[in-house]
Amino acid sequence: MKGRFIKSVKQVLSRSSFIETRIHNKRFTASDLVAIILQELKSRADQLTAQDCRKAVLGRPVFFDDDDVQKDTLAQTRLQKAATLAGFTEVRFQFEPIGAAFAYEKSLVRKENVLVADLGGGTTDFTYLMLDPKKANNKDRKNDMMANGGIYIGGDSFDSAFMWEKGTPYFGKNTKYEATHGKVLTVPVSLFSNICSWEQMNFFNGLRIKKDIEDYYYFSGNDRKFKNLITLIDNNLGYSVFQSIEQTKITLTDKDEAVFSYHQIGIEINEEIGLSNYNKIIARDIERIENYLKDFLHKNKIDPKDIDSLFLTGGTSMVESIQTLFGRTLPDVKL
Repeated sequence: MKGRFIKSVKQVLSRSSFIETRIHNKRFTASDLVAIILQELKSRADQLTAQDCRKAVLGRPVFFDDDDVQKDTLAQTRLQKAATLAGFTEVRFQFEPIGAAFAYEKSLVRKENVLVADLGGGTTDFTYLMLDPKKANNKDRKNDMMANGGIYIGGDSFDSAFMWEKGTPYFGKNTKYEATHGKVLTVPVSLFSNICSWEQMNFFNGLRIKKDIEDYYYFSGNDRKFKNLITLIDNNLGYSVFQSIEQTKITLTDKDEAVFSYHQIGIEINEEIGLSNYNKIIARDIERIENYLKDFLHKNKIDPKDIDSLFLTGGTSMVESIQTLFGRTLPDVKL
């Protein structure tokens, strides 16, 4: 845990407000962070092929940030730069759901109109296209693609919501402290929103915020759960906490009960989570995906009766609420 927790870095590619981050006083732009991952992939490919791999096809979401063209252009520019930094000289891009669709096409025996939903960590993308096994080797498939779009919600959104509802109480959310003699206040909730996403965790590095946290701890009468927040920050435990949250989510994809379990340096979490409870926690994000899907179908004049099959891909597609959402919205379409 001597590094720094960075999760789903693709999410910051579209944010103009993200200029850089510093890790051990070294400056990293968004492109630099992605390049680290691509360099590792390139070195493995070079080793496997015994060649210097210079060409790459990079998957990308249909929209990096909710149909915003300007943000989308910024994200792809940064991704292109990352590939160049990693040593690739010829780079092409493919929408991730289209890549998934072509994989599905290989299993078909006849032509189908297919709605592909790609549910990843950061985004949920939709592509509606005509697939035909007879066209599988054609290079130009533009005319077969009838609509695409995406929304900036995915599995990481679910994990953040879970951390807020079930994680933060163990780190002192709702802690009371004595601001002045006889005046009791609640510790600011902003502290706890900062442990729900990796981009905000670095917020705790400043001397002033560290001093504030120590003061809250002292004036809370050394509240045990608030001490967990100090332990989390000082020992850089964010990554391991989110691993436990993700494991809880995975367990609930095929079971009705899971245990949110975390035991590190005095932090003790052992809480049973029922599927219905989990579904309530992520309900707001599920509703936003459902509303986007309905709007996508309406805007592109797609009649559900014309959809031959729905193809789900991406880890988040396994979440029970997601499966229910599609069953409810497109009840007569083959999954």
